[in-house]
Amino acid sequence: MIIDAHQHFWKPSRGDYGWLTPELELLYRDFLPRDLKPLLDSCGVEKTILVQAAPTRAETEFMLELAREHEFIAGVVGWIDFEAADAAAQIGDLSGDPLLLGLRPMIQDIPDVDWILRSQNEAAFAAMVNHHLVFDALVLPIHLKNLLSVVVRFPDLRVVIDHAAKPSIRTGVQESWFREMEDLAQHPQVSCKVSGLVTEAGPDWKPGDLTPVIDHLIAVFGPNRLIWGSDWPVLNLAGDYGQWFEVANEALQECTETDRSAVFGGNAERIYLTP
Repeated sequence: MIIDAHQHFWKPSRGDYGWLTPELELLYRDFLPRDLKPLLDSCGVEKTILVQAAPTRAETEFMLELAREHEFIAGVVGWIDFEAADAAAQIGDLSGDPLLLGLRPMIQDIPDVDWILRSQNEAAFAAMVNHHLVFDALVLPIHLKNLLSVVVRFPDLRVVIDHAAKPSIRTGVQESWFREMEDLAQHPQVSCKVSGLVTEAGPDWKPGDLTPVIDHLIAVFGPNRLIWGSDWPVLNLAGDYGQWFEVANEALQECTETDRSAVFGGNAERIYLTP
């Protein structure tokens, strides 16, 4: 089963997507299941994991409702306020819905680079462990050292790094990214999404621009801890669904068929969908 482990839906009229403005002309419209389903069918993708795009509890409820209505959505990575006094209780409440698979604070958009280390967040992380939820880490390279501290502090927390932490492919990937991703990969509870890379490479990207990053991910995480995702519709800023699906397949051509199957679905099923 092929699983797209990272896609979004949104309706700008909902009003809680602070980053989604009219200046982002390609993205500033509704993107809903009817828009994605033909693309999934064309690539043989059977299931998806729907990931939050707004920092509100209402966003989580919106996504869960879509998941209940559309069978191809296997589950949801939602959002809550980690610093809320009742964060643990909120996580316990939401986890009662089997379609909630994980949570994702929008760390890349938080001005405080050290936010993830705040003591107020610890109850939320502990509750995620208790309720077997995945922590999707929406981080940039500048956050990787702090993310490692959280991984060490909570060794039973399943962590998936979104978009390989968005290395600066367009301007040249810093050596620190290679080193710090390798450090994180030393911890078996950490996995990484092969997603969002074409956006980081820019509109004129070529498949070869992605090769050093993908090769490093394969080398340090191995094919059993890499998870393919489209990042659709953000993907539309630099490519299209079928193109990225083909390029990702070609990038893994040296892997065995078993390993490719793991990256394109088996790992997502094990990490997100297996209790």
